[in-house]
Amino acid sequence: MIDHTGVAVSDFAKSKEFYSKALAPLGYKMLMELSAAITQSADVAGFGEPPKADFWINSGTPQKPHVHVAFRAQTKKQVDEFYAAALAAGGKDNGKPGPRPHYHANYYGAFVLDPDGHNIEAVCHHE
Repeated sequence: MIDHTGVAVSDFAKSKEFYSKALAPLGYKMLMELSAAITQSADVAGFGEPPKADFWINSGTPQKPHVHVAFRAQTKKQVDEFYAAALAAGGKDNGKPGPRPHYHANYYGAFVLDPDGHNIEAVCHHE
């Protein structure tokens, strides 16, 4: 079972704002922020459903190839809202919300590229 994951970002402030807005429809909030002075390596911010952060961004050189991270949504409406919020926050379309029956019958997802090109997805597995 995965406890947490994250991505490196080139513009920490821009990405922090992007993820704060894009993940809000899924119930995620920025729960923790630590400066490079504290971590002794990079600025970091943790997002999640309170009380635990399970997705982290850190200042640095973005991974190549870019990373794909999928966030579970409870409803198709949340997927739609994630997509709209992510685009409004500066993300780029990488797959409009809709069914993806080639994955499984109830797969409903949307894909957005974050400011560094990471493929960020929201997916609902319910009918």
